[in-house]
Amino acid sequence: MAQKTSASRQGILLVNLGSPQAPTPKAVKPYLDEFLMDERVIDVPPLLRNLLVRGIILNFRPKKSAEAYRSIWWDEGSPLLVLSERLQTAVQAQTDLPVGLGMRYGQPSIHSAVGQMCEQHPHLEELLLVPLYPHYAMSSYETVVVKAREVVEAHFSHLKMKVLPAFYHREEYQKLLAESIRPSVEKGVDHLLFSYHGVPERHIRKGDITGAHCLKVANCCDKCSPAHDHCYRHQTLATTEAVAQHLGLAPDQYSSSFQSRLGSDPWLQPFTDKTVGALARKGVKKLAVVCPAFVSDCLETIEEIGEEAKEIFEENGGEEFTLIPCLNDRADWAQLLAQMAHEELNHTAPAVPEPVKLY
Repeated sequence: MAQKTSASRQGILLVNLGSPQAPTPKAVKPYLDEFLMDERVIDVPPLLRNLLVRGIILNFRPKKSAEAYRSIWWDEGSPLLVLSERLQTAVQAQTDLPVGLGMRYGQPSIHSAVGQMCEQHPHLEELLLVPLYPHYAMSSYETVVVKAREVVEAHFSHLKMKVLPAFYHREEYQKLLAESIRPSVEKGVDHLLFSYHGVPERHIRKGDITGAHCLKVANCCDKCSPAHDHCYRHQTLATTEAVAQHLGLAPDQYSSSFQSRLGSDPWLQPFTDKTVGALARKGVKKLAVVCPAFVSDCLETIEEIGEEAKEIFEENGGEEFTLIPCLNDRADWAQLLAQMAHEELNHTAPAVPEPVKLY
């Protein structure tokens, strides 16, 4: 989005996951290479990661992924990129500060986004990084923070950078998410499923700063611990409970699951695909699914849930499947983002957890 030059000394940089430039194997391959070679996505030593990604995965995955992208591609381009640009415009309408947009993988890169902001706003001194993830995970929120810090230190050292902390626990966010879900629930559903992007269990253990809590203590997510600052599992389950309470749901009316697993290592459970099938077999005829790990609809919501999970549900006896949209560019969501950004810029920001030790 083009912006006029201004004398602003502060700016806001939104960063989302990213997308290939086109739904073709040729375009998907470099995108997947950048994504999967990230040490916070596949957290194994570089030699092994190179062997897994470039020696195995990239030999077959681009074609399959391109087919999935083609099934969701819009005339304007990648849904995630288009929706992120719309969100940028909506947030810009809520603030006088310049608002930039970058992607962790693909284009526009974080580097190009910061460069454009500095060019258009030569007086820029302070940047608030806003990872577009409500929860802290090393493969999403944390990798954005690490990459942005590297870019700023290497190329824009005159900038001071603050980071918006994960906001899953903020009541205003929880209420907004609940209100975005409420119309679908009030139409009448038998069950509401909160489907979160999955991560390997080893990510949870590596993020445990105590070394003795996550996945080691019974009901670990329900017991207070400093480990929860890094614990994606705790944060997602806390989101589910808070939103369900705002919606007035009984315990048997909702549940949580995890999607998008890759490889043979143990991942967080229960798995979304198996949960959807099991719910249908238990007699759930009307199912609504929301994906709160994402703020913008993308391949993982539109195709994996809206197409694949829907098919599983119907094959197992389900009748009515509803994919609840992400927050996308809702006006109230843009207003909340702008509000949170101003709060962080105008006050001493709370410390963002330090990156986890990978290997």
